[in-house]
Amino acid sequence: MSINTPKRTSVFANRRVTRTAAALLCAAVVLGGGALSATAANAADVPPSDIVLGIGGDVASRNLSWYSAADTAQVVQYALAANVVGGAFPGSATSIAATGGLTTSGEYNRFVTISGLQANTSYVYRVGSEGNWSATYSFKTQSFSGDFDFLFFGDPQIGSSGNVPNDSAGWVDTVNVATQTYPNAEMLFSAGDQVESASNETQYTAFLVPDQLRQIPFVATNGNHDVGSKAYEQHFNTPNTDRTAGPGNGTTSSGGDYWYIYKDVLFMDINSNSLNDASHIAWMQKTVAEQGSKAKWKVLAFHHSVYSAGPHATDSDVATRRADLPTVISSLGVDLVLQGHDHSYARTYLMHNNDKANPAEVAGADSVVAGPGGVLYVTANSASGSKYYDLQAQGFSWLSVSNQEKVRNYTAVEVKNSTITVKTLRSQANGSAKPVNSVVDSVTLSRADDPSKGAEQLQVTVPQTAPGEFVWSIDGTNGLVDLGTATQSGDHYQAIGSINPIRVTDTRKTGPAWAISAQVGDFTSGAKSFSGKYLGWTPAVVEAGGGAAAGAKVDSGFVGGNGLSVASTLGSAATGHALGSAKLGAGLDLQIPVDVTDGTYKATLTLTALS
Repeated sequence: MSINTPKRTSVFANRRVTRTAAALLCAAVVLGGGALSATAANAADVPPSDIVLGIGGDVASRNLSWYSAADTAQVVQYALAANVVGGAFPGSATSIAATGGLTTSGEYNRFVTISGLQANTSYVYRVGSEGNWSATYSFKTQSFSGDFDFLFFGDPQIGSSGNVPNDSAGWVDTVNVATQTYPNAEMLFSAGDQVESASNETQYTAFLVPDQLRQIPFVATNGNHDVGSKAYEQHFNTPNTDRTAGPGNGTTSSGGDYWYIYKDVLFMDINSNSLNDASHIAWMQKTVAEQGSKAKWKVLAFHHSVYSAGPHATDSDVATRRADLPTVISSLGVDLVLQGHDHSYARTYLMHNNDKANPAEVAGADSVVAGPGGVLYVTANSASGSKYYDLQAQGFSWLSVSNQEKVRNYTAVEVKNSTITVKTLRSQANGSAKPVNSVVDSVTLSRADDPSKGAEQLQVTVPQTAPGEFVWSIDGTNGLVDLGTATQSGDHYQAIGSINPIRVTDTRKTGPAWAISAQVGDFTSGAKSFSGKYLGWTPAVVEAGGGAAAGAKVDSGFVGGNGLSVASTLGSAATGHALGSAKLGAGLDLQIPVDVTDGTYKATLTLTALS
């Protein structure tokens, strides 16, 4: 069996056969059993289509998706590229069975996760079933740590111009230019609106033409032109997806927020079509509490730009998102927000909550240093050229740079240990003075130490079971919070302690409101863990002053609720409070089930100051 790469023209041809096969199958159900069996056999012969190599939940994983014309058992086979001999697919390949079901177009979608990949290794893979395999594709992992680049693309929106082949050609050219310029790019990241019409499979076929979508992990974002059908969910196998956060509308639309960690970056991607911002906020807070300590940087993506330069900037739904989200984004320590929707380029000043973080920051600065809560927002222009919007003449206070030349763009994001560089380039020339790969805008982001954030390490040792009691201990020499000795209490064990006190001083004349909140991640011991929800607390003002008031008591989740696994207030002061300082503390109450395995568990209690 030889390895081959399909010609691009065959992609459209295969999908035409698939549509016909599906239509005949439906007709055969009405016309009789003989026609059904013959048609089903024809559908089973149609090669797999719509193959996408998606991002996995971590750097060692990849999520695959594809369509089959018939409801037959499907697998992915993958192997080391080094094992290919004479063009034959390796007989030693690993097979993983796919899941999936009927799609909105009458085909069947298939999902598989490949995990446990090795660093700096080339792989080959194919999907389908015996006798009906796809072409063979390849991908290469790179180092699992250190610097990396990824490519960010604004709304391809294939079909928006009314000319699908032209839109597809522009999209293919941009992807080619970008990947040739950045041959080691490790992700292809979309701002959303892959297609013009959510259920239009001809447009999806045209979007999926670039073979790079089967070679470099693709990161999908749900745009307003994608959301109106389940086709988006059926085409893209996104990791760690919570369909209850940013949910779709019933059974006919796509929804959900998802996250993944790649090297030293926590990526979060939310479905901004849902204006249930409370669900987005709760999901982001939970994700950062559980995953944020595992990465140095945090990058958030969603489709509807809240800080753009085009006509959508003044839409009422965008104004709602702009009112709801930025303060939370700042509080969570997000570094960079990637957006689309307005078909023009925009880069903000560093924003804190909803304001310019540093009044002294100059427009178009090529480097910025983010202080506490400072966030850089970037809105991408069209990658396909299918649609452009003019900039609003009024301008906006958040804009450091805006650009609309009505030529295709792409953005290269270069992630290093202490900086992130966001460089936007033209994939289409704008006259001889602005050739392909000339720079539209470039900025390097670094982050100053954040004095408004702190973290207290919690540690508890669960010893092997002894008759009558557990003994909980702490290594006080490491500055960890001492949770004391556990005592048996019916159906659980309990340990108590207190946080290291927090001193708050506020001498600002106007006495603006402030609050300090905290959230704990899971307690972990190697591969073992138990939920941070089992930790509760009783905040207190240890030393009064400055109008400080203690937050409400939060019960351990063993009693009910989510405990400190969701952000809870330690203390606060109202607007107009007296000047001065206070010391805040909290008694900790850890109640865990008796079936927790022995081991030394640690968790991080993250403290955030908002003012």
